[in-house]
Amino acid sequence: MEFSFTNDQKVFRQDIKKFIEQELTSEMLEEPGEVAGVKYSRKFSKKLGDKGWIGLAWPKEYGGQGLGQIDQMIYLEEMITNAAPIGYHYTAERQMIPSIIMSGTEEQKQWFIPRVAKGELAMSIGYSEPETGSDLASMQTRATSDGDDYIINGSKIWNGAHNTEWIWLATRTKTDGPSHKGISVFLVDLTLAGIKIEPFENMANEKNFAIVTFEDVRVPKRMMVGEENNGWYVVMTNLDFERSGIERVAVNYPILREFVNYLKITPGHGNILWDDPIIRNKVAEMFVEVEVGRLLSYKIAWMQNKGIIPNKEASISKLFGAQITQRNGRKMMEILGMYGLLETDPKYAPLKGKILKAWYDSYSTTITGGTSEIMRNIIALRGLALPRGNKI
Repeated sequence: MEFSFTNDQKVFRQDIKKFIEQELTSEMLEEPGEVAGVKYSRKFSKKLGDKGWIGLAWPKEYGGQGLGQIDQMIYLEEMITNAAPIGYHYTAERQMIPSIIMSGTEEQKQWFIPRVAKGELAMSIGYSEPETGSDLASMQTRATSDGDDYIINGSKIWNGAHNTEWIWLATRTKTDGPSHKGISVFLVDLTLAGIKIEPFENMANEKNFAIVTFEDVRVPKRMMVGEENNGWYVVMTNLDFERSGIERVAVNYPILREFVNYLKITPGHGNILWDDPIIRNKVAEMFVEVEVGRLLSYKIAWMQNKGIIPNKEASISKLFGAQITQRNGRKMMEILGMYGLLETDPKYAPLKGKILKAWYDSYSTTITGGTSEIMRNIIALRGLALPRGNKI
């Protein structure tokens, strides 16, 4: 089987590489904060917006370029592979705007899409709660109808709300009946009265997450995405967008390249570490798995380009990408040994603690966006048509 891109797509990939080389400054790379493991810089996002590269696959009438999903995938692959700080607009570009295109009102499309496309607006995800994770349908944040508004009370966690202007919020609008039947989705301005945002540190000592509390927050009804009480389907489609991107695999490339360069100049066991065949074999295994994940992502982009919605395929890609990212972090730490545990020592910490940070970050990959157990359930039920529970 031959995998190839058109000449225009090959030229486009080179144009992206040149753009990153010319426009990405050290100042942008040093801006604090990450979103889903991706550094962010508002200045760099604005440059991409001015270039017209945010939302390549979105309709032209809303500020997109009307290109295919493969072009979008090429852009995202190069950005992540080259560690470009696209985190500011990343979540909105990957998930929220595609969901608005599918389920939003004309007013929502006209207002939100052009602003994200220009690199001027960011959104965070309001799904998980302090007591609600994988069982998303058990969420307790509630929205009560009151005239032209909904009044929202509750809290959301594991989001980057402190770095965004809006939050994509799933709430309960119906308390009786099946739990997944009473959910609705809202676009919420984070400057509204009654919203409290509290950033907190993760295990890597970085404040990339926040808890958001809603106390009698009034949100206009026109900000609901999709139909009342049918938001579960909006959420599931949104999660498919999150799970299907190439970034879960591509994020491995920058750190693996740095790791290989480090091995080639670092003494160990009486010789240069790279000269050890066992270490080279381990590194080769890491790159092989990343390439497999890359091809899984290519298939999904091809499906989306054909108008086919990936479901089980998105879960397969997400599961595989998360597992190899976690394995790679562990293998790199095993190769470094005790030195890998050093965070800041300028003389002895390998790559200034980057490998340790990658290892820390890898633990979240099998949880965020749906745990690996949930992904296996989706693959079994929707991909293999296996029966539920004890019917096996």
